[in-house]
This record gives sequence, C-alpha cells and structure tokens, in this order.
Amino acid sequence: MTVTPTTRTAAAPAVMATPPAAPERARTRLPFSIWHLLLAPLALLFAVPLLWLLLSSVMSNAEINRFPPALWPSGIDLGGYRYVLGNAMFPRWFANSLVVSAVAVGSNLVLGALGGYAFARMRFAGSRVLLVSMLATMAIPFQLTMIPTFLVMKRLGLIDTLGALIVPSLVTPFAVFLFRQFFLSLPRELEEAAWIDGCSRLRVLLLIVLPLSRPALSTVAVLTFLATWNDLTWPLIAINHDTQYTLPLGLTTFQGLHHTQWSAVMAGNVITVLPVLLAFLLAQKSFIRSITSSGLKG
Repeated sequence: MTVTPTTRTAAAPAVMATPPAAPERARTRLPFSIWHLLLAPLALLFAVPLLWLLLSSVMSNAEINRFPPALWPSGIDLGGYRYVLGNAMFPRWFANSLVVSAVAVGSNLVLGALGGYAFARMRFAGSRVLLVSMLATMAIPFQLTMIPTFLVMKRLGLIDTLGALIVPSLVTPFAVFLFRQFFLSLPRELEEAAWIDGCSRLRVLLLIVLPLSRPALSTVAVLTFLATWNDLTWPLIAINHDTQYTLPLGLTTFQGLHHTQWSAVMAGNVITVLPVLLAFLLAQKSFIRSITSSGLKG
C-alpha cells in the first residue's frame, strides 16, 4: 500500500505594506505678526491728521477754504512756507522754543536723576512721605496751579521773560518717578562693589548707574522736550511781548479775527511737529525699553 505523503505548505507570514506617508503640508508663515493686521489700520487712523496737515500745508488758501474741502491739492503751493519763513519773528520764536526746551531737558535729566536715585537707594527720615507727596502733585491739574505759579514768577520778576517758562519746568515729578522706577530695576551688586572700592554715591551714580540708564534718560528727554516744545497755555499767560514768544504761541498770531492765513498756519505746524517727530523716532527703541523695564506697563 502506497502512502502519499501530505505536503504542507508553510504559509508565509503576510507582510503588511506600510502606506506611504502623506506629504506634510507646508505651513504658511506670515512675514509679520498677526497683531499687525489690527495695529496697521489703527496706525493709519492716527496718521490721518498728520497726513492732512502735510497736504494742507501745500495747498493755497482758496483750496483750504473751499467747501466741500479738497482732499488732495491740485498742485504744490509753497506760499504758506514762504509766508512763515519770511516772517521776521519766526526765527526768534524758533530759537526761544529751542532754548526753553533744551534747558528743560537738561535740568530734568540732572535733577530728575539725582532725585530718583535718592528715592531709590537712600533711606532718610520722611522719604516715603515725601515721595507720596511728590507723586500726589501729579494728580493736580494745571488749572489749579497756574495762578500761584504766575504770582511766584511775578515776585521773582520773571514775567514776560523766558525765565518764566524755564523755571517751572526745571524738574517734574514724573521725571523723578521714572528714574526711581528704573534705578530700582538695576542690581545693587554693581553699586556695592563700587562702594567697596571707595566710590562715593555721586561717583557711583555718574560712573555706573547713569551709563546703564540710557533708556530712562532717552525717555525723560523725549517726553520733556515734547511737553515744553508744544506748550501753549503757560506761555500764553506768562509772555506778553512778541519777542519772547515760543513757536506755538507765535503761530497763533497767524489766526486773525477776520482773516486767517490757514496755509501759513499749516506750514508752521509742520515745521513745529518735525523736531518732535524726529526726536521720538531717534529714541523709539530706548523709549520702549524704558517703559518695559521700569514697571510702568499697563
């Protein structure tokens, strides 16, 4: 009897084919932050008055007074600039504003840094009370202090002089407060090492603290320059003679009761805005760095 051997075929294990990996979708990255989609329209909205000022300065008085007003000049008319620059008093007004602003900026940098360092690093009797009292004056509106300030300036014999504009702006509570907040963010170890080497407090401030405080210095300088350069209310009270006018006060003479040189007013405002705009653009990075490092964030 013949037995047929049964051939068993070993089943090869099924190899599961791995499906090809799906190609990764390329992530589209915007070349700017998503917040710029919100900030760009807001920036454009705030830039509209400045753009309108610039366009109006190269319009003629007829185009500015036309109703409805022209949104775009038909041609470049520099009559307003010629009227402003041809005014004999305009260079004097510009120089007065420059002197007042420069002295105010320099005094706030020096006195504000000294006061801020004293409140930040020195402890003396009544320092807390004095600091709170100084900060409380920031909440008092100028309308309540202008009459006492006028009487003080009159007693000093400074009315109708540039001194009446300089003395009230020699140091501001905000400058002292901003310097104090910035000095508190600096490490004490640097100052203690200098004290061990025999440096006095004033020398530590000049050689160590102030070189590290460039953002605060730039911020105080820009804000002080902005406040004094554009101030109109106090010069209008303290100055009577046109030779002592500052630039904003002098520009008001272009506005008459029956006739106003609007092209000259616009051109004069453009010239007035340019120094402030350039100062802010040059110190923009330092300004932002100071605000973020001094604890003044909202």
